[in-house]
Amino acid sequence: MRRFARFACFDWSGAAVLRPPGIALAIIDRAGPPRMIEPPGGWSRMGALDWLREAAAAGEDMLIGIDFSPALPFADSGAYFPGWSDSPADARALWALVDDLTAGDLHLSVSTLFAHPEIARYFRQHGGRQGDRFGSRGGGRLRLTEERAKALRLSPSSTFNCVGAAQVGKSSLTGMRLLHKLGGAIPIWPFDAVPETGPLLVEIYTSLAARAAGLAPGRSKLRTPAALNAALIRFEAAPLAMPRHDDHRADAALTAAWLRHVADDPALWHPADLDRVAMTEGWTFGVT
Repeated sequence: MRRFARFACFDWSGAAVLRPPGIALAIIDRAGPPRMIEPPGGWSRMGALDWLREAAAAGEDMLIGIDFSPALPFADSGAYFPGWSDSPADARALWALVDDLTAGDLHLSVSTLFAHPEIARYFRQHGGRQGDRFGSRGGGRLRLTEERAKALRLSPSSTFNCVGAAQVGKSSLTGMRLLHKLGGAIPIWPFDAVPETGPLLVEIYTSLAARAAGLAPGRSKLRTPAALNAALIRFEAAPLAMPRHDDHRADAALTAAWLRHVADDPALWHPADLDRVAMTEGWTFGVT
Protein backbone atom coordinates (compact mmCIF):
# COMPACT_ATOMS: atom_id res chain seq x y z
CA MET A 1 0.00 0.00 0.00
CA ARG A 2 1.52 3.31 -1.06
CA ARG A 3 2.05 5.96 1.64
CA PHE A 4 1.92 9.53 0.39
CA ALA A 5 4.06 12.25 1.94
CA ARG A 6 1.57 15.09 1.48
CA PHE A 7 -2.16 15.54 0.99
CA ALA A 8 -4.20 18.29 -0.63
CA CYS A 9 -7.82 19.16 -1.19
CA PHE A 10 -9.48 21.46 -3.72
CA ASP A 11 -12.92 22.74 -2.82
CA TRP A 12 -14.49 23.46 -6.22
CA SER A 13 -17.02 25.73 -7.92
CA GLY A 14 -18.92 25.81 -11.20
CA ALA A 15 -19.56 29.57 -11.19
CA ALA A 16 -19.08 31.06 -14.68
CA VAL A 17 -16.61 33.75 -13.59
CA LEU A 18 -12.84 34.14 -13.78
CA ARG A 19 -12.16 33.65 -10.06
CA PRO A 20 -14.97 31.71 -8.37
CA PRO A 21 -14.92 32.45 -4.63
CA GLY A 22 -15.81 28.80 -3.99
CA ILE A 23 -12.41 27.46 -5.04
CA ALA A 24 -9.99 26.83 -2.17
CA LEU A 25 -6.87 24.68 -1.75
CA ALA A 26 -5.39 23.25 1.45
CA ILE A 27 -2.27 21.11 1.84
CA ILE A 28 -1.12 19.03 4.82
CA ASP A 29 2.07 17.06 5.39
CA ARG A 30 2.40 13.79 7.30
CA ALA A 31 2.63 15.88 10.47
CA GLY A 32 1.43 19.33 11.44
CA PRO A 33 -1.54 21.52 10.56
CA PRO A 34 -3.11 22.09 7.15
CA ARG A 35 -2.16 25.30 5.38
CA MET A 36 -4.04 27.28 2.78
CA ILE A 37 -2.54 28.03 -0.62
CA GLU A 38 -3.69 31.52 -1.59
CA PRO A 39 -2.62 32.83 -5.02
CA PRO A 40 -2.73 36.62 -5.54
CA GLY A 41 -6.27 37.62 -6.47
CA GLY A 42 -7.71 34.22 -5.61
CA TRP A 43 -8.09 30.94 -7.49
CA SER A 44 -9.30 30.49 -11.04
CA ARG A 45 -9.96 27.13 -12.66
CA MET A 46 -7.11 27.74 -15.10
CA GLY A 47 -4.92 28.61 -12.11
CA ALA A 48 -5.87 25.29 -10.53
CA LEU A 49 -5.00 23.53 -13.79
CA ASP A 50 -1.60 25.24 -13.83
CA TRP A 51 -0.99 24.25 -10.19
CA LEU A 52 -1.79 20.61 -11.00
CA ARG A 53 0.52 20.65 -14.00
CA GLU A 54 3.30 22.02 -11.82
CA ALA A 55 2.69 19.28 -9.25
CA ALA A 56 2.94 16.71 -12.05
CA ALA A 57 6.15 18.21 -13.43
CA ALA A 58 7.71 18.26 -9.97
CA GLY A 59 6.70 14.64 -9.30
CA GLU A 60 5.06 15.65 -6.00
CA ASP A 61 4.51 12.73 -3.61
CA MET A 62 0.97 13.94 -3.00
CA LEU A 63 -2.58 12.60 -2.85
CA ILE A 64 -4.91 15.34 -4.12
CA GLY A 65 -8.64 15.34 -3.43
CA ILE A 66 -10.97 17.15 -5.82
CA ASP A 67 -14.49 18.05 -4.73
CA PHE A 68 -16.44 17.35 -7.91
CA SER A 69 -17.91 14.30 -9.64
CA PRO A 70 -15.62 13.24 -12.50
CA ALA A 71 -18.46 11.58 -14.44
CA LEU A 72 -22.20 11.40 -14.88
CA PRO A 73 -24.36 8.41 -13.88
CA PHE A 74 -23.94 5.48 -16.26
CA ALA A 75 -24.59 2.14 -14.53
CA ASP A 76 -28.29 2.73 -13.88
CA SER A 77 -29.14 3.01 -17.59
CA GLY A 78 -26.10 1.64 -19.38
CA ALA A 79 -25.27 5.10 -20.77
CA TYR A 80 -24.69 8.67 -19.70
CA PHE A 81 -27.35 9.85 -22.13
CA PRO A 82 -29.61 6.83 -22.75
CA GLY A 83 -31.49 7.13 -26.00
CA TRP A 84 -28.87 9.34 -27.67
CA SER A 85 -26.76 7.55 -30.28
CA ASP A 86 -23.71 9.74 -29.63
CA SER A 87 -23.57 9.11 -25.89
CA PRO A 88 -19.88 8.62 -24.86
CA ALA A 89 -18.71 5.13 -23.96
CA ASP A 90 -16.54 6.00 -20.95
CA ALA A 91 -15.45 8.86 -18.72
CA ARG A 92 -12.55 10.06 -20.82
CA ALA A 93 -14.78 10.26 -23.88
CA LEU A 94 -17.28 12.19 -21.75
CA TRP A 95 -14.59 14.68 -20.66
CA ALA A 96 -13.58 15.20 -24.28
CA LEU A 97 -17.18 15.74 -25.36
CA VAL A 98 -17.88 18.28 -22.61
CA ASP A 99 -14.69 20.20 -23.35
CA ASP A 100 -15.31 20.17 -27.09
CA LEU A 101 -18.88 21.43 -26.80
CA THR A 102 -17.87 24.23 -24.41
CA ALA A 103 -14.64 25.26 -26.14
CA GLY A 104 -15.91 28.83 -26.53
CA ASP A 105 -16.78 29.27 -22.84
CA LEU A 106 -14.27 31.26 -20.84
CA HIS A 107 -12.70 30.13 -17.55
CA LEU A 108 -13.50 26.42 -18.15
CA SER A 109 -17.18 27.19 -17.67
CA VAL A 110 -19.91 25.15 -19.38
CA SER A 111 -22.83 27.48 -20.13
CA THR A 112 -23.10 26.60 -23.82
CA LEU A 113 -23.36 22.88 -23.07
CA PHE A 114 -27.00 23.34 -22.15
CA ALA A 115 -27.80 24.81 -25.56
CA HIS A 116 -27.05 21.45 -27.18
CA PRO A 117 -30.43 20.16 -28.39
CA GLU A 118 -29.81 16.58 -27.24
CA ILE A 119 -27.77 17.05 -24.06
CA ALA A 120 -30.14 19.68 -22.65
CA ARG A 121 -32.83 16.99 -22.50
CA TYR A 122 -31.05 15.26 -19.60
CA PHE A 123 -30.54 18.23 -17.26
CA ARG A 124 -32.60 20.29 -14.84
CA GLN A 125 -31.75 23.97 -15.31
CA HIS A 126 -32.71 27.37 -13.97
CA GLY A 127 -35.98 28.95 -14.95
CA GLY A 128 -38.00 25.78 -14.45
CA ARG A 129 -36.41 24.07 -17.43
CA GLN A 130 -36.24 20.32 -17.03
CA GLY A 131 -35.36 18.05 -19.92
CA ASP A 132 -37.74 15.28 -20.84
CA ARG A 133 -34.94 12.76 -20.14
CA PHE A 134 -33.95 14.13 -16.73
CA GLY A 135 -35.43 11.01 -15.14
CA SER A 136 -38.48 10.04 -13.15
CA ARG A 137 -36.88 10.24 -9.69
CA GLY A 138 -37.32 13.69 -8.20
CA GLY A 139 -33.68 14.51 -7.55
CA GLY A 140 -32.27 13.01 -10.73
CA ARG A 141 -30.12 10.00 -11.52
CA LEU A 142 -27.22 9.04 -9.24
CA ARG A 143 -23.95 7.18 -9.72
CA LEU A 144 -23.41 3.93 -7.85
CA THR A 145 -21.00 5.59 -5.41
CA GLU A 146 -23.66 8.22 -4.68
CA GLU A 147 -26.24 5.52 -3.99
CA ARG A 148 -23.76 3.97 -1.56
CA ALA A 149 -23.17 7.36 0.07
CA LYS A 150 -26.81 7.44 1.12
CA ALA A 151 -26.13 4.48 3.40
CA LEU A 152 -23.56 6.66 5.18
CA ARG A 153 -26.33 9.19 5.93
CA LEU A 154 -25.02 11.57 3.30
CA SER A 155 -27.16 13.46 0.79
CA PRO A 156 -25.46 13.37 -2.61
CA SER A 157 -26.99 15.36 -5.45
CA SER A 158 -27.37 14.29 -9.06
CA THR A 159 -24.87 15.73 -11.50
CA PHE A 160 -27.81 16.21 -13.87
CA ASN A 161 -29.25 18.78 -11.48
CA CYS A 162 -28.02 22.34 -12.10
CA VAL A 163 -30.50 24.16 -9.85
CA GLY A 164 -30.50 25.14 -6.18
CA ALA A 165 -27.99 25.33 -3.36
CA ALA A 166 -27.26 21.59 -3.49
CA GLN A 167 -26.69 21.42 -7.25
CA VAL A 168 -23.38 19.90 -8.31
CA GLY A 169 -23.93 19.68 -12.06
CA LYS A 170 -22.06 22.75 -13.26
CA SER A 171 -19.24 22.24 -10.77
CA SER A 172 -18.71 18.67 -11.95
CA LEU A 173 -18.90 19.57 -15.64
CA THR A 174 -16.26 22.29 -15.21
CA GLY A 175 -14.18 19.68 -13.40
CA MET A 176 -14.50 17.35 -16.38
CA ARG A 177 -13.10 20.11 -18.59
CA LEU A 178 -10.16 20.43 -16.19
CA LEU A 179 -9.50 16.68 -16.25
CA HIS A 180 -9.57 16.61 -20.04
CA LYS A 181 -7.13 19.51 -20.30
CA LEU A 182 -4.87 17.90 -17.71
CA GLY A 183 -4.44 15.19 -20.32
CA GLY A 184 -3.35 12.40 -18.00
CA ALA A 185 -0.47 14.42 -16.52
CA ILE A 186 -1.72 13.24 -13.12
CA PRO A 187 -3.42 9.85 -12.80
CA ILE A 188 -6.92 9.91 -11.34
CA TRP A 189 -8.22 6.97 -9.32
CA PRO A 190 -9.96 4.69 -10.19
CA PHE A 191 -9.73 5.50 -13.90
CA ASP A 192 -5.96 5.01 -13.57
CA ALA A 193 -3.88 2.68 -11.44
CA VAL A 194 -2.19 4.13 -8.35
CA PRO A 195 1.30 5.12 -9.54
CA GLU A 196 4.41 4.13 -7.60
CA THR A 197 5.60 7.75 -7.51
CA GLY A 198 4.25 11.22 -8.20
CA PRO A 199 0.86 12.79 -7.51
CA LEU A 200 -2.53 11.09 -7.69
CA LEU A 201 -6.02 12.60 -7.89
CA VAL A 202 -9.08 11.21 -6.11
CA GLU A 203 -12.65 12.46 -5.96
CA ILE A 204 -13.65 13.53 -2.46
CA TYR A 205 -16.88 14.62 -0.81
CA THR A 206 -16.32 17.28 1.84
CA SER A 207 -19.48 16.27 3.72
CA LEU A 208 -17.96 12.82 4.26
CA ALA A 209 -15.02 14.41 6.06
CA ALA A 210 -17.38 16.56 8.11
CA ARG A 211 -19.41 13.51 9.16
CA ALA A 212 -16.22 11.66 10.13
CA ALA A 213 -15.25 14.67 12.26
CA GLY A 214 -18.46 14.27 14.24
CA LEU A 215 -20.70 16.87 12.60
CA ALA A 216 -24.36 15.88 12.52
CA PRO A 217 -26.23 15.19 9.27
CA GLY A 218 -27.27 18.46 7.68
CA ARG A 219 -24.67 20.42 9.66
CA SER A 220 -21.52 19.92 7.61
CA LYS A 221 -20.29 23.54 7.63
CA LEU A 222 -17.69 24.86 10.06
CA ARG A 223 -18.71 28.48 10.53
CA THR A 224 -15.91 29.62 12.87
CA PRO A 225 -12.16 29.04 13.26
CA ALA A 226 -12.82 27.43 16.64
CA ALA A 227 -15.24 24.93 15.08
CA LEU A 228 -12.71 24.08 12.37
CA ASN A 229 -9.88 23.53 14.83
CA ALA A 230 -12.07 21.36 17.06
CA ALA A 231 -12.86 19.19 14.03
CA LEU A 232 -9.20 19.02 12.99
CA ILE A 233 -8.35 17.48 16.36
CA ARG A 234 -10.49 14.47 15.38
CA PHE A 235 -7.98 13.80 12.60
CA GLU A 236 -4.91 14.42 14.78
CA ALA A 237 -4.18 17.67 12.97
CA ALA A 238 -2.76 20.73 14.69
CA PRO A 239 -4.83 23.95 14.70
CA LEU A 240 -4.83 26.11 11.59
CA ALA A 241 -4.26 29.86 11.74
CA MET A 242 -6.30 31.15 8.79
CA PRO A 243 -6.35 34.93 8.14
CA ARG A 244 -9.77 34.76 6.46
CA HIS A 245 -12.24 32.04 7.40
CA ASP A 246 -15.06 30.91 5.13
CA ASP A 247 -16.91 27.68 4.37
CA HIS A 248 -14.79 26.84 1.32
CA ARG A 249 -11.43 27.24 3.05
CA ALA A 250 -12.72 25.31 6.05
CA ASP A 251 -13.99 22.48 3.83
CA ALA A 252 -10.65 22.24 2.03
CA ALA A 253 -8.62 22.28 5.25
CA LEU A 254 -10.74 19.70 7.05
CA THR A 255 -10.91 17.37 4.06
CA ALA A 256 -7.15 17.52 3.50
CA ALA A 257 -6.65 16.47 7.14
CA TRP A 258 -9.28 13.73 6.77
CA LEU A 259 -7.58 12.46 3.61
CA ARG A 260 -4.29 12.13 5.50
CA HIS A 261 -6.12 10.36 8.33
CA VAL A 262 -7.77 7.67 6.16
CA ALA A 263 -5.57 7.26 3.08
CA ASP A 264 -3.67 4.30 4.50
CA ASP A 265 -6.85 2.21 4.91
CA PRO A 266 -6.70 -0.50 2.19
CA ALA A 267 -10.49 -1.00 2.29
CA LEU A 268 -11.10 2.50 0.95
CA TRP A 269 -9.12 1.68 -2.19
CA HIS A 270 -11.18 -1.46 -2.89
CA PRO A 271 -14.90 -0.71 -2.41
CA ALA A 272 -17.38 -3.38 -3.46
CA ASP A 273 -18.46 -3.25 -7.12
CA LEU A 274 -15.79 -0.71 -8.04
CA ASP A 275 -14.81 -2.75 -11.10
CA ARG A 276 -18.33 -2.32 -12.53
CA VAL A 277 -18.00 1.44 -12.79
CA ALA A 278 -14.28 2.22 -12.61
CA MET A 279 -14.04 3.42 -16.23
CA THR A 280 -17.47 5.01 -16.56
CA GLU A 281 -18.55 6.56 -13.23
CA GLY A 282 -15.46 6.54 -11.07
CA TRP A 283 -15.81 6.53 -7.28
CA THR A 284 -15.79 8.90 -4.32
CA PHE A 285 -12.82 8.08 -2.12
CA GLY A 286 -14.00 7.07 1.34
CA VAL A 287 -17.37 5.67 0.28
CA THR A 288 -17.51 1.91 0.88
